[in-house]
Amino acid sequence: MGSHVSKQVERRKTIHTEKKILSDLKTSGEDYPGSEYRPSDRKNWMNDLNPDKVHINQIVWPGTHDSATNKIGVPLITRPFAQCQSLSIYQQLARGTRLIDIRVQQDRRVCHGILLTYNIDVVINDVKKFMSETKSEIIILEIRTEFGHDDPPEFDKYLEEQLGEFLIHQDDHVFGKTIAELLPKRIICVWKPRKSAHPKAGSSLWSEGFLKDNWINTDLPSTKFDGNLKHLSEQPPVTSRKYFYRVENTVTPVADNPVLCVKPVTRRIHGYARLFIAQCFAKGYADRIQVFSTDFIDEDFVDACVGLTYARVEGKA
Repeated sequence: MGSHVSKQVERRKTIHTEKKILSDLKTSGEDYPGSEYRPSDRKNWMNDLNPDKVHINQIVWPGTHDSATNKIGVPLITRPFAQCQSLSIYQQLARGTRLIDIRVQQDRRVCHGILLTYNIDVVINDVKKFMSETKSEIIILEIRTEFGHDDPPEFDKYLEEQLGEFLIHQDDHVFGKTIAELLPKRIICVWKPRKSAHPKAGSSLWSEGFLKDNWINTDLPSTKFDGNLKHLSEQPPVTSRKYFYRVENTVTPVADNPVLCVKPVTRRIHGYARLFIAQCFAKGYADRIQVFSTDFIDEDFVDACVGLTYARVEGKA
């Protein structure tokens, strides 16, 4: 018992130290090319940047982690342990999110681990609603079978039937094209089954190799921040990549810590998104940033990504 208490005391000290490291680093500045830019309409920010000018590989995609968890589990009981977003998919997209991360199980219900929420139809209907209200916004829709679960039967056919008119077919040349060149197709759908056949080259769905990341399972904010920088530094520049690479500005509750609810843990790093981008510039990695995701997305996170996209399009970054 005594050793367990001692371990937890040391852990709290480590968390405090790591939070202070990021707080102190923040004094070095959060400015970068485009950091002052604010979109006039987050719902249509790609359109406002001019679809004829914006190349897919110039976009810094604001993403959400475990996107469809706004109603996961039981309120006040299990929800705090799995909820990573408080907004619906439609609300996230309207706020400016352009990559959503969906986990499903065999019966097509969205899940996070063992906890369940609504059917995937809710997500698809929100996506369709957003598509109907905009004309030039491109989104990346990532859907994967959650770890430990079986694939929904014939799920690829379901996605093609539901989203076919919007789907951008898997093609390496997409990365160098402008938004205008892809319209009216507006969804890059990455389907990641666990056991079923993966999407083939040229199909309407994209396979898992087109969306990569390096997940760092930690609740320590500076450890995650530095690990994200390291892994990003190992990637080629966006202009020479034929895949999307994601960095997640998140930390994760871990079993040996008494704080297991998502929101208080993610607050340890949530406010350092702009610092991360600024540090990428300081270290020479800014040309590698592409997908940047977070828990509990807000307007400032979206603006941070849109601002850098704007600077790239205008030749300022």
